Amino acid sequence: MTVYIAEEFSATEADILRRYFTNLDQPVFALVNLPEVVKGALFARYSRSPLSLRRLFLKEFVGDLDISGDQTIDATVGLRRAEELYDKVFFEYGDDSVAQLGGVHLACEQSSNLLTKVLEWGRIMSYLEQSTRYIAYDQRLGGRYRYYRDPEILGSRHGARFISDMDRIFDSYSSLIPQMQEFFRSVQPMSPTDSDFAYRTAIKARALDAVRGMLPAASLSNVGIYGTGQAYEALLLRMRAHPLPEARSYSDMMLRELRKVVPSFLKRVDLPDRGVRTSQYLSDIHEAMDRTAEEMLDNSASDPANDDTVELTDFDPDGEIKTVVAMLYPHTSLPETAIARQVEQMSHDERLKVILTYVGHREHRRQRPGRALERTFYRFDVVSDYGAFRDLQRHRMLTIEWQPLSPRHGYVRPQPVDAAGLDDQFDAAMHRSAELHDLLADDHPNEAQYAVSLAYRVRYSMQFNAREAMHMLELRTSPQGHPAYRRVCQRMHTLIAEQAGHSALAAAMRFVDHETEPTLGRLDAELRAAAKRAQRPN
Repeated sequence: MTVYIAEEFSATEADILRRYFTNLDQPVFALVNLPEVVKGALFARYSRSPLSLRRLFLKEFVGDLDISGDQTIDATVGLRRAEELYDKVFFEYGDDSVAQLGGVHLACEQSSNLLTKVLEWGRIMSYLEQSTRYIAYDQRLGGRYRYYRDPEILGSRHGARFISDMDRIFDSYSSLIPQMQEFFRSVQPMSPTDSDFAYRTAIKARALDAVRGMLPAASLSNVGIYGTGQAYEALLLRMRAHPLPEARSYSDMMLRELRKVVPSFLKRVDLPDRGVRTSQYLSDIHEAMDRTAEEMLDNSASDPANDDTVELTDFDPDGEIKTVVAMLYPHTSLPETAIARQVEQMSHDERLKVILTYVGHREHRRQRPGRALERTFYRFDVVSDYGAFRDLQRHRMLTIEWQPLSPRHGYVRPQPVDAAGLDDQFDAAMHRSAELHDLLADDHPNEAQYAVSLAYRVRYSMQFNAREAMHMLELRTSPQGHPAYRRVCQRMHTLIAEQAGHSALAAAMRFVDHETEPTLGRLDAELRAAAKRAQRPN
């Protein structure tokens, strides 16, 4: 049994595709010879489609492209001269910034939900990941459920049990989707003014939201990445040092495809005295820290968390004052120390006036104030379900670290599942997931995480400045957001205002929504989208 399923294309389809994709049979491939707007649109559509990128291109995009003149296109034109120039600048002069000037769109398909977090680690890259909200994971790939089949597990004494238990978890997930859709239709019937398409989309999104926690971390996802050569080099060096075998083997496929497009930018990755030594350095540190933590920490010092927690562990008590100083600084000729002395003498109302003036009248959350808000920070220790974590982790302006996924902290059963009377089926899937994890843990400690369903909690720390807080908390508390991360972000906002005492900065985040979630939180957004489609000219 192969790990990845190869797509099949007709001769005509293959003739078109090979002009734009670096291969037709592997899960990792780069996009070439396409306008930037087409590549961007493809990735945007990608996140909400169950189709692979190549199949999506054939179905929805190729008809709008003039491909008659593309047969002679050669993506390697000028490549030798560019490589020579790059080698001279990069290797002789050490100017790494050259590798920031070339970018690649890379599709990473059939990657587990553990691997997607590795792929999305870098700050200076752009990502779109397949959504568990719009895509039902009961659709099969090559006749089998969409989860990663780790070769080491399958070749072990636990291989048959792994396949059996994972299939049964997916069976349970599949059976609950139509039942949850029927429940939401009964709770909120479609009104005469609702768009049928918008209503059905909202119903499906809520049903998939409710049951996504049943999916194991082995569930496969598609990720679209855009990054510079420098960013890809850093990503590959980390992946080659990662303890998860899937990450290491996947990095080889990525390197092979990237070298078809930007070979010079990635020359150092597997050179013994360059990239190999760097990856070994990263691997050595990880293993040494594992041993050090085991030697120096008493893991029995605290009981596992069995509830969601959001704790503000660090902040600057003078952060609001310092932020006011930063706001005023560009508008005077005074040194920062002189501004600070005057701001310290201001009353709370005076400082609030500065903040409100700097923020201005924001009509919507996409109107964001400037970088003075980066002057202060907040650090949180969070325990939430893995599904919420995977959404919050994608925010790139964070410092985030997470602990291994396990059943240790219990799981979250969504309230709609209880209301629909499906709690027994949900719980049975969770128990099967935990038992499989525990069975694998001794022989395969890293790979055992594949068995853990997304409803199980994970502990992670997040640190970000006030500007990122405004962006993330306003976005992730919107009514159409998933309840799990809405609760986390609502609590963060409250702690910023009350525990940190930064009430003025919290007030500036005026689009943070603390209302309880409506039954069909996505419906309003879908109705707005339907209205826009109706106004679009044919």
